[in-house]
Formats: sequence, structure tokens, C-alpha cells
Amino acid sequence: MHACGNFLRKGEGCPYSERSMSINKDREERAYPLNQIYFYLTEGCNLRCRHCWIAPKFQTEKRSYPVLSMDFFRSIIKQAKPLGLSGVKLTGGEPLMHPDIDGILEHIKRENLNLTVETNGILCTLEIAQKMAACKNPFVSVSLDGADASTHEWVRGISGCFDETLQGIRNLVDAGLKPQIIMSLMRRNKDHMERLVQLAETLGAESVKFNLTMPIARGEKLHESGDTLTIEELVEIGSWVENTFSDSIELRIVYDHPPAFRPLGKMFGDNGDGCSRCGILGILGVLANGSYSLCGIGENVAELVFGHVESERLENIWKKTVILNELREGLTERLEGICGSCLMKNVCLGSCIAQNYYSNKNLWAPHWFCEAAQKKGLFPKTRLRPSNSNISSND
Repeated sequence: MHACGNFLRKGEGCPYSERSMSINKDREERAYPLNQIYFYLTEGCNLRCRHCWIAPKFQTEKRSYPVLSMDFFRSIIKQAKPLGLSGVKLTGGEPLMHPDIDGILEHIKRENLNLTVETNGILCTLEIAQKMAACKNPFVSVSLDGADASTHEWVRGISGCFDETLQGIRNLVDAGLKPQIIMSLMRRNKDHMERLVQLAETLGAESVKFNLTMPIARGEKLHESGDTLTIEELVEIGSWVENTFSDSIELRIVYDHPPAFRPLGKMFGDNGDGCSRCGILGILGVLANGSYSLCGIGENVAELVFGHVESERLENIWKKTVILNELREGLTERLEGICGSCLMKNVCLGSCIAQNYYSNKNLWAPHWFCEAAQKKGLFPKTRLRPSNSNISSND
């Protein structure tokens, strides 16, 4: 699955968009509303992806793992709405493996909540796709990590999953949805980018998003083994996507590098498509066992789990958790290193607080991509405060 806050809809994500300005004003009036809950519905997954930052357990017909109970799900939604809840994201593990996914979707529709779903597509039948389409403002992303079966299945770890994923995408399109296709970049699939976009166009996708493989859990092992791309390669590919590739095709393309590396014209103005940012000030994660967490990172970092739905009221978790209040008081002034010196820090909020903490056990640590780029002398000097524009690659 994908890191929290990193999915992108057209026109959303930047603090200078009309929608985000409204959210910022709302925060002033309501003291940090809980805008969205990320439900990590399942501890299991039907794939064994090499790069997954959650690293769920592989589930088969003979071996299943815990899922979030419907009672917990309904209770959390009920408690969250007075705190400002407007939408939910369903992820996992694989969210469509939840035995009552139909009931979950029906409840979201009944509560008139915006719906976001992250899925590998394999279990996305036409019936489930139609239930998603019936919800308010549905946005579905499907992982597809190669333009052919051998590459996608190498990444995903299960033979036959390529064709099943394509059928899931077709079912979404037949239900009236235009999904976003997400490819996590690594050495094995980097030459598939253009072909993947062509495939996405033929399938009827709304956009393609290229994710950077994060150094968390299984992704950390990929970084150590050299199966990911170097920072030089990632910066070069990002420049090509932003300045050449995305302008040559009609399909919307998102390259998920930090905003400091994006052209301003691609983010702001009449033709801007927004930018990705860490949503940590307005979201909360719920793990499959009913625990509250910063996001899915709680699966790997115990101190970022804040309590349990059975023993803690959500209002107390949201308003009184020490780490959440530290973030509200400290972002963005306390960000350290290259992120503290960046002119774009109020846009991206450190890109991914969960990732930064996982790597350094420090809420204010710089993002791995920006730090690596700075060390190689690749961080754009025009995005640094004037007093920091002469930072050397050794700082």
C-alpha cells in the first residue's frame, strides 16, 4: 500500500488551492478537525510485494489474519463525525479481503463520506466496483508495477496477478470510475514508465502516479540490496516526467517526489494540478486490531500507536495525544536539516512524517529523498532560504 497523504486528486493537495485554503480557515475555527481516517482494514494480503512499507502477512485460503470488526468501524465513524470527519481511506493489507467489505462500503455511503480506496485490484469485482461508485466522491487507486506480467508479478510475488489486476481495473471503469494507476519505481521496472502510461490510457484510467519506493520495512531491504534507483536517477527521471513526458500526453501524470523538485507552474496557477503533502495534521490511522495510530506506520513502530477503540474515546485520542499535539505546535518550524531550510516546507510539511520518524526516531528529521539529494548537491538552491542557499553537499 501507499504512504499516508500521498494520493493525489486533481486540484487537491496544495495549501494555496481554494479547497485547502478553506481547510486552513476551518482549522483555525475548529482547532484541527479530523478530516479523514485511514482504515487499515486487514493484517493480511493476497500478494507478497517486495517493496511494501506495511509488510502485511501473506493470506491464503488456509491461513487468515485479523480484520477490523464492523462494530469498531461503525463506532469510530460515529465518534469521528463530530470531530469534522468528511472522508475515509480504505487500505490494508488488501482492503477488499475484508469479509464484510460490502457492509463497510454501504455504511460509508449511508454516512455520506468521501471514499478513497487503495487496492491491488485482484478482488475488485464489478459488484464491488459498483458499490464504490455509489459512494460520495469515490477515488480508487490500483497498483500496477509493470507493463507486462513478468515484471508486475516479480514485484508483487504471485504468479497470475497481472491479468487479475487488469480485470479489476476494467471492472472499475465499467462501473463508471476512472481509477488512478500507481507504479512504485525500482530498478526492475524503470524502463516500463512509458508503456505503463500507454496501457493505462487503453484501460481508461484517470491518471498514473509513479511512487518512490520508501525505505520502510520491505522497501528498506530493497534499498539495501540495490534494487531501488539512486538519488541521481530519481532526480533525473523526475525532471524528465515534469518537463517533458507529462507534457507529451493527455493522461495526467504524477511523479511523487517532494514539492521542492517540482516546477511551480505544475503546482500553482490555472493549469496547476496541486501537490502531494503529508496529511498528518488532519488524519488518523486505525489499524486492523482497532488501535489508533499516526498512520499505518504503527504496524512497524509501536510508539506511534496511541490507544484502542475499546478503551479510549476517539475525542481524547485526537485532542490529547502528546505526539499529535507536538506536531500541531511544531510543524513546520521544528523541521530539521534540509527540510528546515526549504522554502517549500509549508507546502509539503516534511513530505512524510511517518517515514522520517521510522528512519531517525525523530519527528522533525528531514525527508530521506531531500536529504540524499542535498548530500549529492542535487537539491534545488532556488528552493532554499537565501541564508541557506550555499549549503554544501557535505552539510
